Amino acid sequence: MSYVSESLRPKFESLPIELKNEILSRNVRLENLNDLIAVLEQIVKEAEGEGN
Repeated sequence: MSYVSESLRPKFESLPIELKNEILSRNVRLENLNDLIAVLEQIVKEAEGEGN
């Protein structure tokens, strides 16, 4: 089950719903902005790999 800290929640909630759902589906723990960036980078990396 994914977790988003209260301090990060406003930034998380500003994301598009599809992206929030993808992040939450990954069973991650987002404590700070660095955690969120790391998950977003992983999503981008995977998306780029699918294009090859």
